[in-house]
Amino acid sequence: MSAGGAFGGNRGVRPVPPEKGVFPLDHLHECDFEKKDYLACLKSTGFQSEKCRQFSKKYLECRMERNLMAKQDMSELGFRNVYEVDTAPDKNDKLESPPNEPKEKKIAA
Repeated sequence: MSAGGAFGGNRGVRPVPPEKGVFPLDHLHECDFEKKDYLACLKSTGFQSEKCRQFSKKYLECRMERNLMAKQDMSELGFRNVYEVDTAPDKNDKLESPPNEPKEKKIAA
């Protein structure tokens, strides 16, 4: 006879929850508005999630505010600050004039 429990589960071994991805359900529907906006955006864009990032960000912020998930910096969840600007100069950006342009024009008399 096998040592497993009902339906093949191991008895006496406690399951270890995943580090991220599982959090309390929103039983009181506190973030339904944000969730519906996000799902509507997904449907309208053909389920291209990158086009709906602002809605997913609002949904995650709502869940964090209501303690439905652990509070984390949004940059850790893949969201950059809108006000962050990359100020490092790009090596392809040059402020020089095009090489074929004459430096001074001669006026014909």
